[in-house]
Amino acid sequence: MQVRRYGHIHQLTFYAPVLPINVQLFEHELGLVLIDTALERNATDILSYIAELDKPLLAILLTHAHGDHVGGVDTIKAEHPLAELFISRRDARLLSGDRSLEEEEQNKIRGSLPTIRSTPDAVLDIGERLFGLRVLDAAGHTPGSIAYYDEVNRVLFAGDAFQTQGGAAVAGDVRPLFPLPGLATWNRSVAVESAERLVDLSPLLTFVGHGPPLKGTHRLYLALKRAKRKQARKFIR
Repeated sequence: MQVRRYGHIHQLTFYAPVLPINVQLFEHELGLVLIDTALERNATDILSYIAELDKPLLAILLTHAHGDHVGGVDTIKAEHPLAELFISRRDARLLSGDRSLEEEEQNKIRGSLPTIRSTPDAVLDIGERLFGLRVLDAAGHTPGSIAYYDEVNRVLFAGDAFQTQGGAAVAGDVRPLFPLPGLATWNRSVAVESAERLVDLSPLLTFVGHGPPLKGTHRLYLALKRAKRKQARKFIR
């Protein structure tokens, strides 16, 4: 596990054989808030780091239901039963093992979707606020992907709406050096629409699920531009 500090935000990075996985812990005035939980085997290290900080874990905020983001939920909840679990209303169904599509969802849902025993304490809708963060629509990687935005400090927790490992990219834009997030994306067109809304926020710092965080919007903008070009070529064909 590698730890990097960005003020009150701690990024923990775990290295599986083929992919780095990030989770973020940020210090709230009342305790700690964890964003995503990596794989099941990473939960012990996350718990050890939380213990080192010696502050209560208030909540677990999930960006989406893929296994490399929710795998540690049950183990962490068992150790911190009072920590509230949050996920989007749509991806809560995936978390329970329900892969069925809604009427307007034509694409097959991709990626690892383990069934989690823990039940969310609440499901989130777009625009809600909690722990100083606003819930944003980041659909595309999964139907119910969300991001969390600290509007005061302009810090974005984007989940897999973007990746930086292998090159900055929008979800669904497969980068040869690190193709897995792209290959596991449900709907690339929706992902581009979500990415454009996120870039328009002009975050000063963006945390992603895979790869180092990005300062400013320049590389986010270039990633969006690249994804839109690829999308346009697809439609021309």
